[in-house]
Amino acid sequence: MRKAVAVLLVGLCLAGNACAESATKDECVAKCKEAAQLVTDKGIDEAITELNRKDGRFVWKDSYVFMMDLKGTMLAHPISPKLIGKNLLETPDKGPDKKLLFKEFVALAKSKGEGWVDYMWPKPGEETPSKKQTYIYRVPGKDVFVAAGVYE
Repeated sequence: MRKAVAVLLVGLCLAGNACAESATKDECVAKCKEAAQLVTDKGIDEAITELNRKDGRFVWKDSYVFMMDLKGTMLAHPISPKLIGKNLLETPDKGPDKKLLFKEFVALAKSKGEGWVDYMWPKPGEETPSKKQTYIYRVPGKDVFVAAGVYE
């Protein structure tokens, strides 16, 4: 019986489901600051190209960095490219309170420049929403912010 369980776990790990590492809050902060530096050094257009790469350095473990402007328009998103170019201010989270998470992202970027926002969102491949925290970091001197999140 133990051998069968071990074989099943190995199979799940190889399929990439059960043993996927979770990103940490520290990694989210570091990746966002790295992305912001890319915007500063190379410009918004080059940063957008890099951030949109699904196989790039800003997609790791179970997280990724995305970029929005301060009007609430998605500029870069490596996992859901269909969001790019859309204003998301009126898009609610998936929790019972229907929190306007993108409006909160923008407000935080404008007021404090950085911080965490809590909301409900389904994990990839799931239907049921889970608690998620996303770090927001406004690129210094620019009207854009980068963000990355972790599930609790």
